[in-house]
Amino acid sequence: MNAWLDAFVPVFGLLALGALLRRRLLREDAIWAGIEKLVFWVLLPSLVATALGNTQMGALPVAGLAGSIWGALWAGTLVSLGLSRLLRAGHPAMTSILQGGIRFNNLMGFAIAGAIWGAPGVALAAVCTGCIVPMVQGISTIAFALGGARQVRPLRLARQVLLNPLILACAAGFTISAVGGLPAGLGPLVRTLGQASVALGLLCVGAALTLRGLGDRPAAQLATGILKLAVMPLMTLALARLIGLDPLPTAIAVILMAQPTAATSYVMARAMGGDAPLMAAITTSEHVLSVLTLPLWIWLLTRFVL
Repeated sequence: MNAWLDAFVPVFGLLALGALLRRRLLREDAIWAGIEKLVFWVLLPSLVATALGNTQMGALPVAGLAGSIWGALWAGTLVSLGLSRLLRAGHPAMTSILQGGIRFNNLMGFAIAGAIWGAPGVALAAVCTGCIVPMVQGISTIAFALGGARQVRPLRLARQVLLNPLILACAAGFTISAVGGLPAGLGPLVRTLGQASVALGLLCVGAALTLRGLGDRPAAQLATGILKLAVMPLMTLALARLIGLDPLPTAIAVILMAQPTAATSYVMARAMGGDAPLMAAITTSEHVLSVLTLPLWIWLLTRFVL
């Protein structure tokens, strides 16, 4: 019980604290925008790079993780599109349902994986992030472009994906591991930056959540939440078992895919012509539901997989 409390109370406590700070103490949007940029461009990439850099790459089942995650993401994309048609959602709403169905909150994933499984969990979470980010970024960008006036430009899309700071961090981590680590002094510096990412990042996520609009299209919210928090991790588990992935990598892949959608989904929806109000509602409802679903997934994994 203490291990569970240590894993989940800090995560959801930081989300709640971020929401409180946003409404009571730090109300300026510019403050949170600056912290979000710091986390996205500096702190979280430092965490990913050091987690991978301190791991023997040959010991990580990259192919098995990629197969499990990519298969589930493609299936989740098709299910999201099917839900959109079933709900008679227009193109803007479809992009919100899609983002709610396949994107994930990597900060929560790192926090939970590290709290329960330590350094090996963080390293595997970094590999999972490297598998998830380019695919969901590419799928989301194409989905927005296909329904709007803008055309899909392959070179622009490839540049956007490849220059994502988390993808660059994965490449840096693999390089650091190959050369035997960072020089003295630099390693502790990058590691310290990475350690700051989870707390600040979760505060930002909490600050971005809003209860306004939760009554907007509840059927779409509920269907998307079930897909993201239950169906996606279940498909990942089934594929991992089919591939023969070892228990710990299987657990990490499932937990990463069981995370609620990324808080930045709202920013993308607003910037690219999506249904921003529905995206905000889906983001908040999924985080609220994850208070129940994430502990349940941890219990199922520790009971039947590990």
